[in-house]
Amino acid sequence: MANGSRQAAWEFFGAELKRRRENAGITQVELGSRVFVSGGYIGQFEQAIRKPQLDVAQRIDESLQTDGIFERMWRQLINDKRYADYFAEVVQLERQATKICEFAPSVVPGLLQTSVYAEAITLAANPFVTDEYIREKVTARLERAGILKDATRPEYWVVLHENALRIPVGGPAAMAEQLDHIARLMRKRTVWVMVVPYTAGAHASMTGDLRLMEFEDAPPVAYTETSFSGTLLDDPAVVKRAHRAYDLLRGAAVSPSASLALIESTAEDYRRCASTT
Repeated sequence: MANGSRQAAWEFFGAELKRRRENAGITQVELGSRVFVSGGYIGQFEQAIRKPQLDVAQRIDESLQTDGIFERMWRQLINDKRYADYFAEVVQLERQATKICEFAPSVVPGLLQTSVYAEAITLAANPFVTDEYIREKVTARLERAGILKDATRPEYWVVLHENALRIPVGGPAAMAEQLDHIARLMRKRTVWVMVVPYTAGAHASMTGDLRLMEFEDAPPVAYTETSFSGTLLDDPAVVKRAHRAYDLLRGAAVSPSASLALIESTAEDYRRCASTT
């Protein structure tokens, strides 16, 4: 489903929610209290500004006695085959986030990837697929990065392990381009990047990616990912522990200015390597 069609479908979701709520004779505040969100949050669902999580859609069905219609619509809308099943909901949430904090232990995060880097990553994980499949995945990844160009873009904090700078994904020229891209975003103050150097030794969250997302009118969530699965976490106690892990990661990183210098010097190393091959 194209982005425009998907947005139109979410607008239908919101209009149908408003119609059913008003037919039931209850206010946004009343429905919000029944499904454990604010009335303002219900209003944002109805205007297609925000998208509910699955459990909220299920509670709306239960409260309005709508025989599962909102759950079915949610599952259809969230089912974007360009993304792994476990990641599709995360894509929706990052479009709504006011702040995203991410840790990447070995690979540059998708929101920062260039097309050449994204193609190399996709091909490495899928060596027998068609060119069309590769193009589709790369296009989807670059579309995600569009949120960083919006006037209402979220604050985006990234902690990279030095591995992400040193693993030559796509070769020296591709890595030089990739690191130059990150440096440009840092200098434009679009993203705040810090690097955990090898000299830091052991660090928090060593087993996989970590992402924290905050929202205007909803509780924060955490997302963790390993090679073949991801887990969206919204339990407040767990999210608090994830925030603490991220604080420890930032404490292990070098300063933003030192990180920028390291990224730019590493890009230059790659450029020199590319020029001699």
